[in-house]
Amino acid sequence: MSVKIYIPGDSGALAVGGDRLAKRMADAIKARGLDAEIIRNGSRGLYWLEPMVEVETGAGRVAYGPVKPSDVDSLLEAGLLQGGDHPLSLGATEDIPFLKRQTRLTFARCGVTDPLSLDDYRNHGGLTGLTNAVAMAPEAIVAQVTDSGLRGRGGAGFPTGIKWKTVLEAQGPQKYIVCNADEGDSGTFADRMIMEGDPFVLIEGMAIAGVATGATKGYVYLRSEYPHAIRVMNRAVEIAREAGILGASVLGSAFAFDMEIRVGAGAYVCGEETALLESLEGRRGVVRAKPPLPAHKGFLGRPTVINNVISLASVPIIMDKGAAHYCDFGMGRSRGTIPIQIAGNVKHGGLFEAAFGMTLGELIDDIAGGTATGRPVKAVQVGGPLGAYFPRALFDTPFDYEAFAAKDGLIGHAGIVVFDDTADMLKQARFAFEFCAVESCGKCTPCRIGSTRGVEVADKIRDGIEPESQITLMTDLCNTMKFGSLCALGGFTPYPVMSALTHFPDDFRPAQISQAAE
Repeated sequence: MSVKIYIPGDSGALAVGGDRLAKRMADAIKARGLDAEIIRNGSRGLYWLEPMVEVETGAGRVAYGPVKPSDVDSLLEAGLLQGGDHPLSLGATEDIPFLKRQTRLTFARCGVTDPLSLDDYRNHGGLTGLTNAVAMAPEAIVAQVTDSGLRGRGGAGFPTGIKWKTVLEAQGPQKYIVCNADEGDSGTFADRMIMEGDPFVLIEGMAIAGVATGATKGYVYLRSEYPHAIRVMNRAVEIAREAGILGASVLGSAFAFDMEIRVGAGAYVCGEETALLESLEGRRGVVRAKPPLPAHKGFLGRPTVINNVISLASVPIIMDKGAAHYCDFGMGRSRGTIPIQIAGNVKHGGLFEAAFGMTLGELIDDIAGGTATGRPVKAVQVGGPLGAYFPRALFDTPFDYEAFAAKDGLIGHAGIVVFDDTADMLKQARFAFEFCAVESCGKCTPCRIGSTRGVEVADKIRDGIEPESQITLMTDLCNTMKFGSLCALGGFTPYPVMSALTHFPDDFRPAQISQAAE
């Protein structure tokens, strides 16, 4: 039997030479006449070790990394196919501390299987949840998802079961499932990792949602900046359709559900569900006023479930292991696990899936290993470009929706970006306003005009022009945007601005600014 060598084909690995490494490995294996097979798996999410090569041995998988094409010969000479010792050896993959400390439910297969092998997917527990679902009444599926405590993982944290129940009870000639895969937050990559590393789990989750709500058609709205995810998802849908997972009879049942991939043009505001629907219907991505809610009048005016990738990908394990199993993880009203994406100035950047409840300090100091520069951590932004900046004084905050809200922060899509003590928080506040100005759909005045005025005010503070009155004006602008904007783009921009101003006031004072310049 051929020895299996795993080399990730995920975008993160490709960015650091994954394809070149795979070609070099294939050429070396052929030249030596070795009996080995290269499998392009997804990434395990240990990005500082990519490309991370794994080899299947009698004792389990052994990892090496980060591996360059120039390392291939020495690895093979050291007995790579037998898991031999080498300076790049990381030991048994499952024993790597960053991986061992995780609780992988949603990402259990990511990096383990061949993403486009349905046999692999089935052999690692795939389709059990959907098999259970098609044997249940839709109301029972919705009840199980509700009892699990699953909340939207895209940012808002809205209970998934309530959304599904609303669509199940809504009247309409056609219902839809829409997956929001427009992952635009800085420091986030969990959606991409699932789509590139375990696409069938998303397809299974969408099919379960369809069966549960009476929807027979689904769409994945995927950002154009993810070409590899687009390719993998399209192929996975084809394979699922050929295998009878999708189509007129889901797994041979009386339920019908099919889906397709739609690619957006790359507007950040299309991550907002109503702007996404506008784009999906072929129009410019502009936010709709609510009500009506998409659950009542969504895609083409029909009842529509709109969920994030991770929300939908979490459903199969709930339908497989049961609501109580999933609900047993977490704290408070935040149940299950959350894939935390660690990025920015850190030693160990990557994806860390854990039950809700770990503190921010544990994640930054222990899991991420502090800053890559070795300098002290100054601020951590959680929740993308619209998330608040937390200083070290708030590092005891547990990863929990309500705990973050109590500190004027938000978990969002669970992206963490770390900054060391050289960061200028006035510049970061200005960036938040500028980002909002660039990405605004322009429909509402507080967001469209407020963000532009915010950039101007930040520049005046930087130039020392009446700083105290400008700070007062900045605060007033944030208040107007927070309570007057039509959607979260304008409504959440005050989070990074006000947190920077509140926790790092010295960065907004001319004396400090001039001293830094000197």
